[in-house]
Amino acid sequence: MKGETNLEKLLAMMSPELVDGEFVFCTIKDASYGDHAATLPIASFLESEGLTLVLKKAVAENAGLSFEAVFRCITLGVHSSLEAVGLTAEVASRLAEHGIAANVIAAYYHDHIFVQAALAENAIGILSTYKNN
Repeated sequence: MKGETNLEKLLAMMSPELVDGEFVFCTIKDASYGDHAATLPIASFLESEGLTLVLKKAVAENAGLSFEAVFRCITLGVHSSLEAVGLTAEVASRLAEHGIAANVIAAYYHDHIFVQAALAENAIGILSTYKNN
């Protein structure tokens, strides 16, 4: 199934949904994919400095992994193409106008925005205004 590329359509069809739970970003030096699989990360990325894991806050705490901030995940709820231009920039800019960080992870079907946990409800409200425009 091919994703949408037209920015105006993406914004009009976008249905942001707040994912249950709190998430954290952890980094582990000298780790490889598959290491820490028991933590069930929802995303991972291998950087030169170490393996980054995005996982539930409680799981990180139980595993003794350190983190700096707590986030909530907003799934944009529209099937965007990986070749779509401008969606990430538009969403990040709109949130930035309100002092909300946008840590974006693009997956095959949807974009997922990780925002400061305390600002998540505000972020949902901001992103929901696209339907009214």
